[in-house]
Amino acid sequence: MPGLGDIRKSLRRLRGWPRTVRVALAVLAVLVAAPYVLAPFYRFGHPVSTVMLWRWATGQRVERIWVPLNKVSPSLVRAVLVAEDARFCEHYGIDFTELGNAISQADDLSDMRGGSTLPQQLAKNLFLWPGRSYVRKALEFPLALWIDLVLSKRRILELYLNIAEWGPNGTFGIEAGSRRAFGVAALHLSAYRAALLAAVLPNPDDRNAKAPGPGLRRLAGLYVRRAARSPQVTSCVRTP
Repeated sequence: MPGLGDIRKSLRRLRGWPRTVRVALAVLAVLVAAPYVLAPFYRFGHPVSTVMLWRWATGQRVERIWVPLNKVSPSLVRAVLVAEDARFCEHYGIDFTELGNAISQADDLSDMRGGSTLPQQLAKNLFLWPGRSYVRKALEFPLALWIDLVLSKRRILELYLNIAEWGPNGTFGIEAGSRRAFGVAALHLSAYRAALLAAVLPNPDDRNAKAPGPGLRRLAGLYVRRAARSPQVTSCVRTP
């Protein structure tokens, strides 16, 4: 390990760098550290995603109605978990089994599908940016582990359901998504409607739960069957 003398030498070398470089490094350090400082405070409140913030900043529409997890249909909870992260209750932020499968089936990062857990998606939505890049993934992995450590599984799922995009033109959160698609509160979603909304998640701009095509209906049917066979997927998020 570096001694005190080594640290002092490093600081002296750093002071010799141009001021703009030192400021840029300081800003970068703050940006990298900020999510780790903020994440424990997200046990409370109604956080927003970086995409929501960007849309507000650029004058675009944002619709989000916060809803606690106990006001969401259990069918929706099961459908989302079987669709997005079936091992949510078993892993600690990263599902290395699914990640290995996704990597083995992809030629490169741009082709990779699946393997992304709810904590990873929450890390991206709360603190990072959309799209695929090695830099974002490198930041996302340790942050997902940290989120899983400092937040309960119920809270992670509640946050995810309230900041994910559930429709085009700035529709965020399951309550707004449910009302837009079916005109009902998220609490009253049937198993099939819940599965349709879960099937919309990867591409809410192009997939329409209100008027689903054959492919979306088939996928929803698959999620209904999986949810019926997998009651254990919700074991860590049930009301105590």
